[in-house]
Amino acid sequence: MARPARIDLRTFQQELASRLAAKTAAQVASSRLGLACAGEQWLIRLADAGEVIAMPPVADVPLTKPWFRGLANIRGNLYGVIDFAGFLGRGNVPPSSGNRLVLFGPRSGELRAGLVVARVLGLRNLAELAPADAPAGAPAWYAQRWIDASGGAWQEIDLARLARDPAFLQVGA
Repeated sequence: MARPARIDLRTFQQELASRLAAKTAAQVASSRLGLACAGEQWLIRLADAGEVIAMPPVADVPLTKPWFRGLANIRGNLYGVIDFAGFLGRGNVPPSSGNRLVLFGPRSGELRAGLVVARVLGLRNLAELAPADAPAGAPAWYAQRWIDASGGAWQEIDLARLARDPAFLQVGA
């Protein structure tokens, strides 16, 4: 884009701000939050994850499925705490200082819940991953599957679909 030889400071700042906003939006769209749980690597859209926090104290809730750890008070709001590995049928996440609670974001609707994962692996850029076929019989909340340069598989989770999955919502034993 050709720019006039002389430009005033306000125009320059507005132009710079719009370019930065466009670049940031593109980076967010192509970035995913990497998680480790149940011996696998998972990806979540940044817009889907409301927040990632250290494991808070959790109050047990009787007569619930083993993967429903209970309720946590997070800044005055009660959140359902779901052991993601347990939900997948692979045993519960062993307690560790690296465990994190990934809270569902607003795209998931009004559901106040969080997934317990073994650890957070940081941001992954989709440009560095190659798309792969989804596993046979994958649940509806599985999104795109990806392969990294070293051959490792990353399964993307659609938290909005998971939040509507009847098996996920039925925590009663």
